Amino acid sequence: MRPIAGVTANLSVYTAFTEPGDVMLSLSIPNGGHITYGPKRVGGTAGSVRGLDVEYLPFDVNAMNVDVDGTKRKVERLASEGRKPRMVVFGGSLFLFPHPVRELADYLKSMEITVAYDGAHVMGLIAGGEFQDPLREGADVLMGSTHKTLPGPQGGVILSWERYSDRIKRAVFPSNVSNHHLHHVAGKAIVFAEMLAFGRDYASQIVRNARRLAEELAARGFKVLGEPMGYTRSHQVVLDVTRNGGGLAVEKRLEESNIIVNRNLLPYDPKEGRSYRDPGGIRIGVQEVTRLGMAEGEMVDIAEFIYRAVLKGEPPERVAADVAEFRKGFNRVKYAFDSTIDAYEYIGLRR
Repeated sequence: MRPIAGVTANLSVYTAFTEPGDVMLSLSIPNGGHITYGPKRVGGTAGSVRGLDVEYLPFDVNAMNVDVDGTKRKVERLASEGRKPRMVVFGGSLFLFPHPVRELADYLKSMEITVAYDGAHVMGLIAGGEFQDPLREGADVLMGSTHKTLPGPQGGVILSWERYSDRIKRAVFPSNVSNHHLHHVAGKAIVFAEMLAFGRDYASQIVRNARRLAEELAARGFKVLGEPMGYTRSHQVVLDVTRNGGGLAVEKRLEESNIIVNRNLLPYDPKEGRSYRDPGGIRIGVQEVTRLGMAEGEMVDIAEFIYRAVLKGEPPERVAADVAEFRKGFNRVKYAFDSTIDAYEYIGLRR
């Protein structure tokens, strides 16, 4: 629990399992990868800080997932060139579907390649049994954040097997963390207790909400990615808004309408000359509205607000007023203990 953020957790894992100059395979940023596993030329942590030689995992745009056969071919090609990867990192920040850890872990380990999984965005879904179980599917190490679908204070976490414990601990302290922010510890303990008590219901509702929101947006004319696979199995919904003014314009219009999303690169954006400044997509996450008690019925309302703001072109101030009125009914955090006393009693602490 000592990493102070997901970035620090990732860097600690790189430190534990790789040497500078090693080859690492991960998703590119347009395909959903995070900047922490980017090459030096884009300022990525793996390349700039750890000095890793980053190659990209082959990606199936239709399935919005890692290409299993393409990955095997790329590993074999790199090995034949004397550049066999030391590590493969699954996971991402645009993360709609479980990655093929089970399908690739045995193959990668037969090549003596470490299998890592960045669960920063889906850690709460993993904890709630609604996504995948990376360690038991073959990953050597799982790293992530404590403040996304796992709704705790900002911090990082690394989970692994006992056989790797000493090297991971050394990589965290003293290599990457000197002070692990003790003021976070009690908050993390409470959120873990809440996940044990309420996590399965919370994660299940998140996934149902995301799927319903995607379906409602598609029904209103939006281009929702991942359609062949059912749009999403996580908390995220991704829209291609290239025909609606682009990610920057849509992000701004929705913000003016009291709806916060982020513009996001799509897999095919670089080939079409788009960059992160004005990409082709927006990314929507439903974990926070779910934690406020919203369910499938409210996803219909949210889809309608987005439709009114973007496709129908209503004045943003009109939509914003309706959003504010709608939001008044959801001011209490759900899937949580009613008081800190309840939380402490649950985890056996005494005042």
